[in-house]
Amino acid sequence: MRPTETSFVKSLHVARPDLVSEFLSALPGARAAVMARLWRALLFERELAALTAGRVHGPGLRPYDVGTPKDELTLRLDGREYTHPTDLLIDLGLPGSAQLVAELDHSVASLALSRANAVPGTGDGLVSWEQSVVDGHPYHPCCRSRPGFSVADQLAYAPEHRQQVTLGLVAVPAADCTVIGDWPRGLCEGDRILLPAHPWQLRETLPRLGFGPTGDGLAAAPLMSVRTLAPLDGGPHLKTSLSLRMTSAVRDISGESVVNSAPLSALLEELCARLGGSLLLTRNLAAASALIDGVARPELAVLVRESPEVHAGPGERVVPLAAVAEHPPVLADPVGWLRGLAALAWPPLLQLLAWGVALEAHGQNLLVVLDGQDRPRRLVYRDLADVRVSRTRLAAVGVRPSSLGGHVLDDDPVALRRKLFGSALGGTFSTLVSALGRCERTFEDRLWAAVATEAAAAAAVLLPEDRRALLSEPLPVKALTLMRLESGTPGDRWTLLPNPLVAGSGITADILISGQ
Repeated sequence: MRPTETSFVKSLHVARPDLVSEFLSALPGARAAVMARLWRALLFERELAALTAGRVHGPGLRPYDVGTPKDELTLRLDGREYTHPTDLLIDLGLPGSAQLVAELDHSVASLALSRANAVPGTGDGLVSWEQSVVDGHPYHPCCRSRPGFSVADQLAYAPEHRQQVTLGLVAVPAADCTVIGDWPRGLCEGDRILLPAHPWQLRETLPRLGFGPTGDGLAAAPLMSVRTLAPLDGGPHLKTSLSLRMTSAVRDISGESVVNSAPLSALLEELCARLGGSLLLTRNLAAASALIDGVARPELAVLVRESPEVHAGPGERVVPLAAVAEHPPVLADPVGWLRGLAALAWPPLLQLLAWGVALEAHGQNLLVVLDGQDRPRRLVYRDLADVRVSRTRLAAVGVRPSSLGGHVLDDDPVALRRKLFGSALGGTFSTLVSALGRCERTFEDRLWAAVATEAAAAAAVLLPEDRRALLSEPLPVKALTLMRLESGTPGDRWTLLPNPLVAGSGITADILISGQ
C-alpha cells in the first residue's frame, strides 16, 4: 500500500474500525478508477500526450468513457506494468508533478473510503440524490482529492457519508460586513450579521482571522459540492466558504462573487423569463462576507440561494444530471429518453449563448425535473459564480446588465464557447452517453446521433462561427490533469477532443487504436 492508504487504515482503526475491511476491499477498484482518469488525460490532453510521447500503453478508450474494470486497470510504461496511478505518475517524471502525486494518493484513498461507506440506493429527495454521487468528478484523476480533510473529517462532512453537519454561526457587526440582497432575518442578531460557517472552516481557518462561533448552530445536509448545504428545517441552500483544495480549486468565496451575486441572478432571471420557462433558475437570494480593514474575506462569506426543489411539482423530483449519470434509471427507450433531455437542454443553452451568457452546464450545475415515470420535463440551473457574460452580445439584444464586474465579464467568443460546450457536451452529455451506452459502441453512436439531432435543430439561433464550432469543429474541454502540474500556467488550460456530434469523428477507430 502507498503511505496515504496506510495512514487511512490507521485512522479508520480509531474512527471507524468497522470500515477497515471494506476500505481494503475497495482499494483496488479505487486505484483502477483513478488510473482510468489519468489514462484518459495521457491520451487526450495533447500537451501531456506530447510529454509522454507514446511511452504509456493500455486499453482502448473513447474520450467520454466513464467507468473502469471493477478491480484492476493495468497500464504499461517502458515495458513495466502499473496498477497504481501514483506509481505510474512518479515513474513518468513529468515536470512539476510532485503536488499531483500527493493529490492522486489522496484521491485513491478517499475514493476507497467513499465506496467503503456508500449507502446503496438513492431515495427520492434531492439531498439523497446529491449524496449518492460517490465517485466524484467523472474525468478528473483528483476526483476525490481532499488533502485538507482527515479521515474523520471526510466521514463527518463529505456528502457521500450522509452525516448531518452543524454549521457554526459567526456574529459580525453589520458595519463590518458586505451584505447583498435580502439577508434572512433568522441570521440577524441585533446589529450583527450571523454568517453560517462550515465546521472545518471554524476549526482550521477562522481562528487565525479572529472569528469564532456564537455557540449556536444550524443543522444541515451536505450536498454534492461539500461546502453547499441544505438546512434540515428547509428553505434556501447555503454555499459556505471552505478554504481547502478539492479536485482543482480552493473552495472559498471571493468578494467579487458576493457583490456579483444579485445582479448576476437578476440578469439570468430576466433572460430565463424570455425563454418562456424552458430553463429554470435557482436565484441568489442574498450574500454576505466579513470585512477586515474594509476588505472582504473569502474565508468567511456565504451565498444564500433557492433550493432547486422549488421547481418540482406534485409527483416530480429534481435530480442533478451527475447523479443520473452515476445511477442511470432503467429505461425502455434510452435513446428516446436522451433525445428528450437534449430537446429540453439545447434550445435554452444555445439561445442564452446567442444572447451573450455561457453557462457552466456540467452535471453538478444542471438538474432535471423528472415526472413519476422518470421522463425529463424541465431543466434547472444553479450556481452562477462561473458563468461568462458578454456585454457586447447582450447589448445587441437590448440588455445592459448593471453593477456586474470581474471575471464573469468576457466578450471573447472562444471563451464563451469553451465555457458552454466544454461543460454541456464535454461533461453532461458525455457522461450520460457513457452511462446509458455501457461501452456498447454501436448503441453509443445512436445515443450521440440523438444528441446531435437536437443540437443541430437548436443551433439555428447561433452566430455562424458558434454554430460551426458546436457542430463541426473539435470540442474544447479543460485539460484537468495538465492544470495540476506546478510548472503549468496558472488558471484554466484547454485541450481539444474529437467532436462527438460529428458523424464519423475521431472518437472511434483511430483513438481506440492509439491506446493499444
